[in-house]
Formats: sequence, C-alpha cells, structure tokens
Amino acid sequence: MKVCIPTMGESGMQEAICQHFGQAPTFTVVDLDTGTVQVLTNISEHRGGSGLPTDQLKGQGFQVMIVGGLGPKAVQNFAEQCVEVFVGATGTVKDAIEDWRKGLLTKASSDNACKDHKH
Repeated sequence: MKVCIPTMGESGMQEAICQHFGQAPTFTVVDLDTGTVQVLTNISEHRGGSGLPTDQLKGQGFQVMIVGGLGPKAVQNFAEQCVEVFVGATGTVKDAIEDWRKGLLTKASSDNACKDHKH
C-alpha cells in the first residue's frame, strides 16, 4: 500500500508536513510494503504551474492521502479517484504515518475540509 503526504521539501520520512495540501512544495509518496520513498515536486496552479494538485497526483498509485488540512474540492476529487483522505496530521512524514496507523487521524469529509484556506 502507498500513502501520499504533502510536504515542505525532499527529506523523505523526516520531512515536515505542509499543513495545506495544495500549497505544499512537494508530495512524499511512501510504499509501506517496500519502504520506498518518492518525492514529487508540486507543479500545480497553486505553486505557479498549471492544473490542480489532485490531477497532478493521478496515477501515482497511492491509496491514502494523509494531510494536515485540505479544501472541499480536493476531498471530492480524491473521493472520485477512490483515494481515502485523512486530516489532522502534524510533524514529519514518519509521525503522520504512525498516527494514521494508530487511528489518530480523522477521515476527511466536506464537514472537516478547510473552507477558507487558513490553518
């Protein structure tokens, strides 16, 4: 199983989580079965590029997105891609994965999505 986490840079499992999904400079994809870590640069419109971050991430093979927070459109787009999203992550990639495994994060919904993009 692969998980994806919006991050501040390229330090893999030790990288800090970006608290807003779309504004993340990078996305860190971790294969929990093999331990492989891949860092993708966010080239979406939120970072000066084109397209939505959810579209950029299509086809990366992850089943779970772990975030601090994200907007309702991203929640809907990931639902359409059959990606489960969990909010409330803090700390590093390693911390977030541990919290998710322990059931400490909340499944994303339109009710707990960020409505005004402030965190």
